[in-house]
Amino acid sequence: MTLTITDHAITSDHTPHTARPAPGHQHAWQVSWLPGRLMDGNTATTAMMLADKAAAPGLHAGHRLWPHIQGWAAELGLTAPDAITLASEPPAEVSRQQEQDGERPDPEAAE
Repeated sequence: MTLTITDHAITSDHTPHTARPAPGHQHAWQVSWLPGRLMDGNTATTAMMLADKAAAPGLHAGHRLWPHIQGWAAELGLTAPDAITLASEPPAEVSRQQEQDGERPDPEAAE
């Protein structure tokens, strides 16, 4: 897992999801897998850690990281299964591009 954190984005080498500063909102961030939610930088980092782990194969209840997943999800007001499901979906811009290219998003591709 590698998160890259700058003033302009939080990215991961395992997921296409990103976090970016929210336009017009000082110190607020938006995360691609939680559209419409504004969060601070720490919460955006937590969300990106979850997205990064959701991209890894074999993540399930009982996995050695599951207690961390549960804690991170709780920080976002989500359950661990809900967070993993949401973070496993492709970002909206990726889904739109695939539809424009005549492709359908493959939900099993991240597994």
